[in-house]
Amino acid sequence: MRLVAQILPRCVAPRSGRIPRMLSGKRRRVVALAYDQLCTFEFGIVVEVFGLPRPELRVPWYEFEVCSFEHGPIRATGGIQVTARRGLPAFRHAGTIILPGWRRVDEPPPARLVRALREAHDRGTRLVSICSGVFLLAATGLLDGRRAATHWRYVEQFKALYPRVELHPDVLYVDDGAVLTSAGSAAGLDLCLHIVRRDYGAEVANEVARRLVIPPHRDGGQAQYVREPVATRTVGGIARLQQWAQAHLQEPLSVEELASQAAMSPRTFARQFRQQAGTTPHRWLLHQRVLAAQRQLETTGDSIDRVAEAVGMQTAVTLRQHFRRVLGTTPTAYRRRFSTADSDGGR
Repeated sequence: MRLVAQILPRCVAPRSGRIPRMLSGKRRRVVALAYDQLCTFEFGIVVEVFGLPRPELRVPWYEFEVCSFEHGPIRATGGIQVTARRGLPAFRHAGTIILPGWRRVDEPPPARLVRALREAHDRGTRLVSICSGVFLLAATGLLDGRRAATHWRYVEQFKALYPRVELHPDVLYVDDGAVLTSAGSAAGLDLCLHIVRRDYGAEVANEVARRLVIPPHRDGGQAQYVREPVATRTVGGIARLQQWAQAHLQEPLSVEELASQAAMSPRTFARQFRQQAGTTPHRWLLHQRVLAAQRQLETTGDSIDRVAEAVGMQTAVTLRQHFRRVLGTTPTAYRRRFSTADSDGGR
């Protein structure tokens, strides 16, 4: 089977007549690197999220293409061949470059690829790796002193090869601004959706997740794997409790209240929650409230105080504090960029 990688038109009329400033022009262009022995699953994630036309979103979607530093058909896992029509010069016009894995973690990348990645970074291009692709980024030196993530089974090899990188071995992904890295397999989906959320806001990211039939968001700090991936048979269960909490975010929920809803003691609940969700109840609840605030800011004109009350943060001061910590911006600035509704000017 042979796949021919090419640019397809992606631009349609924006939903609200507004193009997110971050994605105007070059910023929408996503270039994925193909290489011999290409990791098919990681590559497929990138194509699925950034390469499919999405007219239902009514925003100017990404412009996607594939490039390679190698000539001729590229062998991919599973007997597939990919033909990349562009070489490394495609990096020069990219807003985002994605490295979907690497064929061998102990194989140094060619010097011309290292040079092209460094030059792209110097131009302000966003660099993204999935799974073992972090070994390519680390070989450039661009990760020295930065936080990064990779698949848990590569942790020891990575630390030995690149001790200057601040590796976070358990998380799903790390967003370090201009350089983003993820753990293996499905964690690449989480990172790609995180990028969509950064670029287009929570509502658009949720629509993409819905089309992919996956949960709309897992926090990057969640564990790569959990001990009990299936909800326990305890009355209520964690999965059902999460659904209930999402419908009651406006209430002052405590761990004790959540435990009661799950029909567990607080201590048992906290332990079960972390085992099944890969994070603490408090952190999960806070993140759900920030996500709900994002959607409120995008789709309503409610004041910041009203948004804070609606998501259970009570005051605008509290909302601003957590919003900046999680998203690195203010609710007002976020609304200015992503809102599709008329605001009443509340700050």
